[in-house]
Amino acid sequence: TEGLVQPPEMYEAMGRYNQQLVDAGILLAAEGLSTSRDAARVTYDNGKLTVKDGPFTESKELIAGFWIIQVKSKDEAVEWVKRIPFTETATIEVRRVAEASDFEGVMSPETIAAEEAMRDAIAGKAS
Repeated sequence: TEGLVQPPEMYEAMGRYNQQLVDAGILLAAEGLSTSRDAARVTYDNGKLTVKDGPFTESKELIAGFWIIQVKSKDEAVEWVKRIPFTETATIEVRRVAEASDFEGVMSPETIAAEEAMRDAIAGKAS
């Protein structure tokens, strides 16, 4: 149920799990998200823009939070996901963050270089 407050033990268990990710040196980011009550959905459809304010009661699939981890493989990521201390039904989607090189042949070399420069600037590696 969206907005359901979890018992303190759940937050403590999740904190321990997050610390394991930090200790393993693989956690890049992790955040919980507020309920859809405060959200907006922006839809682009054939040139038409629609903005709908939450809550989204008709939704069965809402993202409640995320982790970004840096591991060597999808299998390793799945192994970490198996350790998440959920006490209720949950679904975790494991996806790879796309890299600029994934778009070779789709984007121009100049656009790829600009994308890589922007990522470096965000990461504090400005050239």
